[in-house]
Amino acid sequence: MTSAPIVLFDFDGTLADTAPGLAQAANRQRAQRGLEPLPYEQLRPAASQGARGLLRTALDLHPEHADYIATRDEFLRDYAELMYEHSALFPGIPELLSQLQGHGMAWGIVTNKLTDLTEPLVKYLQLQPAVVLCGDTTPHFKPHPQPLLHAAAALGVDTSQCLYVGDDLRDVQAGRAAGMTTVAAEWGYAGGGGPLSAWGADHVVQSPEHTWALIAAIKQA
Repeated sequence: MTSAPIVLFDFDGTLADTAPGLAQAANRQRAQRGLEPLPYEQLRPAASQGARGLLRTALDLHPEHADYIATRDEFLRDYAELMYEHSALFPGIPELLSQLQGHGMAWGIVTNKLTDLTEPLVKYLQLQPAVVLCGDTTPHFKPHPQPLLHAAAALGVDTSQCLYVGDDLRDVQAGRAAGMTTVAAEWGYAGGGGPLSAWGADHVVQSPEHTWALIAAIKQA
């Protein structure tokens, strides 16, 4: 790790709290089927897994089902209507990003969220990442390492210079496969794979403030 690590973030559940809009879109699908809405607390953990996770939780609908594609597309259209009103940066994230920028450290976003949903929301939240890699930027989704490798290449850095911060097991798996230092974010949705301590991340952080303390320590090492 160099004295100035590059910090890459997952988006949903790490930088931005988007679960309320995703949960509402999922419950719209339930309502169309005459089902009662699920509690937000039940849907929130699936938010980092996008449409696949929300439709599995809300409807027990899986990608191999004949109706999956049509339902997913309708879910995404609903979410696109809801995402601005029901998305915000997590507390402490604006300060963390300001600290990175104030110390001249580049940061970026690597997400499985599609470009036509990610880029408008990044702009709405007034974020200025050095790079944004979306779920349709490369042929592969996380946990495949290609999106992270692509992000590092776009920034002109070796993956060993990068930290990847995420709230889902797939984030840790992708970061490790890409040769990055992996950081599991406890404040997020903690999707998939049991307790964060079992994910194999290099670090587990409790808050954005803790994340900055970790980055600062690595920077000074």
